[in-house]
Amino acid sequence: MDLSIIIVNYNVRHFAELTIESALEACKDLDAEIILVDNNSTDGSLPWLSEQFPSVRVIANQENTGFAVANNQGIREASGRYILLLNPDTVVAEDTFKKCLAYLDTHPDTGGLGVRMLDGSGRFLPESKRKFPGPSVAFFKAFGLSALFPKSRIFGQYHLGYLDEHATHEVDVLAGAFMLLRKEALVKTGLLDETFFMYGEDIDLSYRIRLAGYKNVYFHEAPIIHFKGESTKKGSLNYVQMFYNAMKIFARKHFSGQNRGLFIFLINLAIYFRAGITLLAGFTRRFTPVLTDLAIIFVSLFAVKEYWEYYVRYIDGGTYPDSYLYINIPVYASIWILSMYLSGSYDRDSNPLRILRGIFWGTIVTAAVYGFLPEHLRFSRGMIVAGAATSAALLVGSRYVWQLFRFGHFRFGESRSHRILLIGHEQEARRAFSQLESYGISQRLTGFCGEGSDQNGLARMGSMQELTVLLDQLKPGELIYCLRDTGYKDMISFMDANAGRYFFMMLPKAGPTILGSHSKNNSGYQYDLRFNITTPYNRRLKRLSDILIACFVLLTFPVQLLLINHPAGAFRNAIAVCSGRKTWVGYGPGKDPAFRIPSLQDGVLHPSLSEGTVNERMIALQNSLYAREYTLADDLRILIRNYRQLGR
Repeated sequence: MDLSIIIVNYNVRHFAELTIESALEACKDLDAEIILVDNNSTDGSLPWLSEQFPSVRVIANQENTGFAVANNQGIREASGRYILLLNPDTVVAEDTFKKCLAYLDTHPDTGGLGVRMLDGSGRFLPESKRKFPGPSVAFFKAFGLSALFPKSRIFGQYHLGYLDEHATHEVDVLAGAFMLLRKEALVKTGLLDETFFMYGEDIDLSYRIRLAGYKNVYFHEAPIIHFKGESTKKGSLNYVQMFYNAMKIFARKHFSGQNRGLFIFLINLAIYFRAGITLLAGFTRRFTPVLTDLAIIFVSLFAVKEYWEYYVRYIDGGTYPDSYLYINIPVYASIWILSMYLSGSYDRDSNPLRILRGIFWGTIVTAAVYGFLPEHLRFSRGMIVAGAATSAALLVGSRYVWQLFRFGHFRFGESRSHRILLIGHEQEARRAFSQLESYGISQRLTGFCGEGSDQNGLARMGSMQELTVLLDQLKPGELIYCLRDTGYKDMISFMDANAGRYFFMMLPKAGPTILGSHSKNNSGYQYDLRFNITTPYNRRLKRLSDILIACFVLLTFPVQLLLINHPAGAFRNAIAVCSGRKTWVGYGPGKDPAFRIPSLQDGVLHPSLSEGTVNERMIALQNSLYAREYTLADDLRILIRNYRQLGR
């Protein structure tokens, strides 16, 4: 057999489906096999993929054994003279395997081969070619010098940034996402080291291939897509710890004496350094908008105070006391910031109306608080109203200025055009269109580019040969490739040539789910039904109402003894809700794989109680409808109807 392809899957069903689809297409005219090792996925991967691809051999693990162990299971079952370790979040072209095998057949001294990898936006992934992480290389990587000087022969060694990505090179390390290995080299080196759970096993095996006398080669002529981030988000503390701990295992295994001690010291230092950077970056990302708004509000209130002082209150001379500056302004600003937060002003999909709503309700609360302040801190309600108006104008204005500065337009909240263009012929375009309708975003569709005609709201914009011209005219922000019509190679080539210009999505040949991932630092994702309960605004409202109702139950507990069937249970539930372990309204006990819903804390009550539903599938359907169409009114309705059952 020419080729054995090992794919290890863990909870990435839809992406694995796309990977297998493209791999099967690339295996045509080759004597090849695909072995899928499932690491006890809980997303329905195993039955789904087994049904979709009956020719694929499946190894079903009863636990998550890790990347190295699972790949070794597949390798032991493999029959090919070449073995490919392929990530389940990759897309290969129709000629990828043929090109790679042809290179290996003509270069018998090559033990392992990696390819030029692109992320989901078409940008080159620098980890496609790497150097062994010796002490100096690890130091430059850990402390950011390799990122600052990627092309430097001194600082940029980790990703070999000084080597042309469009040329084939001998390298030290092959990426585990696409690691094509000569079987005879594996026989000499041994399999993956199972000490590594995730990360580092590719570096270790690459090192042993070199020790066995073979070359590792970065092969640029067969680019693939690697969506990235499906297992661990880059930049998270968990990633930092797992990655650098893997480096320590590598050092203990292959280094000796002073080099080992120095390397491990640098790695430990790097863990704390990168963890600190990660925490600082997270803090900055989260609180910079809030601190900026606080400064704007403070300046607004100070300006209003100055105006009121000289033109309204103290025309003949005099000033407000310092207490206004040090007490009133911080109190007013804090109330407005909190109100803006609760209204969703800091959510990713925020808009000016949320800022204005936050300022409006914050002003009402501020006016109410004003009435409770001591006489010497009550200066003027007019200043509060004027400060609110000035702050609102400056806050909204600053958002628009930032939008123009960063993205070049005033469409608030948009990083680029939201227009969608389908690339495919009419039949497949209709299949994609029906998916967009189910996602509730079909109104963003401009039309399709391919063979067919205008019918039933689906406009044909032109042929595929006219794509470049159409893109200049229509200026879409997102392209959806119908892979049954376009093929993988053409799509990868276009993404490569237009890296970062568009959001790229893909409709697999058979799968129903549109897939994509726009950044190497973000998890791959699929479009899905919109669940109202997942929006930050609704999450906050739900949590706030939970706490208020729990406090009401606790404060009025003597009265609840007469109203609730099991008062002691209600008391315990109120404590659990306050601590975040429960919510007053959650999901019912119905489970059905057809209804995928976001996670939620255990609920005291659930929607099916109001309906008296006992059928498990109907309960699952009601859970799905509750999550998808959630409003706070739903919780209040369920609470009122089932108030006596709060002690369940």
